[in-house]
Amino acid sequence: MIRISIDAMGGDYGPEVVIPGLAKALERHPDIKFVIYALSGTVERLLEKHPKLKAASEVRYSETAVAMDEKPSQALRSGRGKSTMWQAIEAIKNNDADVCVSAGNTGALMAMSKFCLRMMPNVERPAIAGIWPTLRGESIVLDIGSNIGADARQLVDYSVMGAGMARALFEVDRPTVGLLNVGVEEVKGLDEIKEAGLILKDAPLDGLEYYGFVEGNDIGNGTVDVVVTEGFTGNIALKTAEGTARQMAQYLRQAMSRTIMAKIGYIFAKGAFDRIREKMDPNKVNGGVFLGLNGIVIKSHGGANSDGIAAAVEVGYDMVRNKLMEKIADDLKLFHEHSPDFPENEPAV
Repeated sequence: MIRISIDAMGGDYGPEVVIPGLAKALERHPDIKFVIYALSGTVERLLEKHPKLKAASEVRYSETAVAMDEKPSQALRSGRGKSTMWQAIEAIKNNDADVCVSAGNTGALMAMSKFCLRMMPNVERPAIAGIWPTLRGESIVLDIGSNIGADARQLVDYSVMGAGMARALFEVDRPTVGLLNVGVEEVKGLDEIKEAGLILKDAPLDGLEYYGFVEGNDIGNGTVDVVVTEGFTGNIALKTAEGTARQMAQYLRQAMSRTIMAKIGYIFAKGAFDRIREKMDPNKVNGGVFLGLNGIVIKSHGGANSDGIAAAVEVGYDMVRNKLMEKIADDLKLFHEHSPDFPENEPAV
């Protein structure tokens, strides 16, 4: 049984989307037990519509919920110990859950997760890792918004953690890792990226294969299993990709409705367009993983529909089933024990 704690009040639509999403995830994975944190009176009616989910869930009521526009510092002060978000995270710490899922305020979720769960040994900063659809299937990209800027040590840690996630999610023994850069030549890029590349080239790890530098077009091409960058660049890349997908969809709609012949052509090609739409649907690859914490926290897109919530839950399910935390902890320990560049240090808080 895999236990998943849920912040039911998070996201743009709250329980109205979260509860049906949990029901969809349960249909595909009946070995899930949910611990749902909600405000009183918000989920009971919805659970009555899903008797299987109700039977597989425990509802715990909280005093408050974190608003989507609330500042992280304010959310931490006012919601610590009593909000649905905090208590869903704390369930991991108290061993009531194996993973937490929330579609709530990203900054607040990260602040609370760091404060409640603390960082893993040797990890200075967490990273948000996202699953990215590519021409070859899927890749992992991190950091996509947790921190602005990163030094060589942090980029190397992101590489190790991203590779661990790829091993858990894609079930590959030695995922390929590339550092996002302005060119593939070793002389190009910031000093931090070049230094990280030199370290990874000689890294004593069997759990990853360092590919080298990759460029922006390599993300969508699926050149490597894991693309590593700092949060500012990663978030811009993510938002650019989402905007481009919407732009292309709008172009297609306009082109297909322009003339009678175009409309007729659309009828014959509808199956192909449906497959393209499914590939580009962000709800199909929803769920960013907070890596580097003493516990697994999954951030769902705030505007996700029920399919997106189900996808985020399934990411967490796969992370637990494939022992993500153990893989990352073992890889980080091995790397830091054998790397003179990064000596052992105390866990960050």
